[in-house]
Amino acid sequence: MEMKIYTDKNEVALEFSKYLANFIGQRDKVHIALSGGSTPKIVFDELSTSFVGQIDWHKVHLYWGDERCVPPTDAESNFKMTEEHLLSKIDIPEENIHRIIGENNPKEEAHRYSNLLEEKLPIVEATPQFDLVILGMGNDGHTASIFPHEIHLWDSMANCEVAIHPDSGQRRVTITGKIINHARAVAFLVTGAGKSEKVRIITQRESGYEAYPASLVNPSSNELVWFLDEDAASEIS
Repeated sequence: MEMKIYTDKNEVALEFSKYLANFIGQRDKVHIALSGGSTPKIVFDELSTSFVGQIDWHKVHLYWGDERCVPPTDAESNFKMTEEHLLSKIDIPEENIHRIIGENNPKEEAHRYSNLLEEKLPIVEATPQFDLVILGMGNDGHTASIFPHEIHLWDSMANCEVAIHPDSGQRRVTITGKIINHARAVAFLVTGAGKSEKVRIITQRESGYEAYPASLVNPSSNELVWFLDEDAASEIS
């Protein structure tokens, strides 16, 4: 695990964008799973402005680690956020964009997206492999859309599962631990003081840390990087 701590969320966005541009630049073809949330939104703004011309998006294939089961026009759609802040502003072929179809029947879509990953990603040791999975973490320690009350979904043998938000009951399609930990690299983007307690418990392996899905992120490649702002990292000794 590598931890990179920056002053604020804007510096996190800038430094992660540098990391991503370098990551893409070293490869001929790149498969990336995107995250939703406020920090990726700032990253997408950074990529679509400061990094114009620095990334060859034609060799990048974009996927989503999770998606709310809503249409792509809905304000809660991760795809909509990415479309507005990144996709509409960069030169990326439409066939390189592989969205989770949130308006589909959730179970059917989880199955379809599982198959899509089998078709599009390199198969390594019988499992689809992303080059990079980008993750966020909720105040409750969830990641992707695997929440503490459904932590068993992490160990699913399927590539994708249907998760249920603990408060709203909203269905979400999410990739599972099998896919996340098989990636060549995983990066957490975590900002804000509301995350500091869980960041401390998880990264310091304090008692009870296993209750939080984010604690289960441990890629077999050992390529795990946390990008944190000072607020999120404030409780780390």
